[in-house]
Amino acid sequence: MITTPAMPKASKRRRKTRTSNVNHRPPVIASRLKVNEIDLTPGKEHLVCPDCSTWVPITGVLGTPKLVPHHTGRAKTAEPRRCTAGSNRQVTIDVEADAWRTQLIEAAPTTAARRATKVLPKPKVKPAPAASQVKPAPLSAEQVRRAFRQHQQQCLACKGEAKNRDGQSLPCPDGERLAVTFLRLLRQEPKRQAVREFFAQERQRFDRQYAEAAAAKRASEWAAVLPKVKDADTRRSQLPDGDRPTDARSVPLVPVNEQAFDQRQAELGRRYAERMATV
Repeated sequence: MITTPAMPKASKRRRKTRTSNVNHRPPVIASRLKVNEIDLTPGKEHLVCPDCSTWVPITGVLGTPKLVPHHTGRAKTAEPRRCTAGSNRQVTIDVEADAWRTQLIEAAPTTAARRATKVLPKPKVKPAPAASQVKPAPLSAEQVRRAFRQHQQQCLACKGEAKNRDGQSLPCPDGERLAVTFLRLLRQEPKRQAVREFFAQERQRFDRQYAEAAAAKRASEWAAVLPKVKDADTRRSQLPDGDRPTDARSVPLVPVNEQAFDQRQAELGRRYAERMATV
């Protein structure tokens, strides 16, 4: 057939199923469906078919709403199967579109809260020491004096500005306690200093003894292995018959710098003593 410009052009038909068939099963009640099983967006009304669990458009929303004829989940396959139980089934829309949209918005945060969050590893924290393992730092008179001066600058009772109902100045027990502690530590400071000097002298004496013992031990060890060393040197100096080997550098029997070697041995001894004292 030849089309001429004078012939009218056919209008595009709506791609929507139109049929007068009605399923005799009870209608689907929209209010009984879950909020995520129905879509009441104007012009895009859909719901999940109760029989085949497939999203199906709703036709005739302004008149008699019903589900259009549809296939099951095997639609667009080599073997499609028609949902005869749910096709053309009437739908009772007893929910307003605005109310349905409000329920959908309110259900979104609840759904997000039920989702599992990302598990973050807990930081490894070193356990706190027991009360018997805590070593309190010794207080000095200077530390207590600074704390007492800072307290005097902030305390109204120490300044004489805090008074009771009778107009008398109130005492400050904290300031009194700091003052007594400062005076006690000030009296004990010479004794503490003497104890610190005594321990320092004992440490130096121990280091000197260890250094002397290390040098004596080293000399005794050298004396113990000296015969074997001399025997090895004697056998090494004996040349076999034949060509003379190329002369090589002699092996040193004593340190090049004995004073530096002794200082190094004393330093190693002092470090070893400190390490053993902390065990």
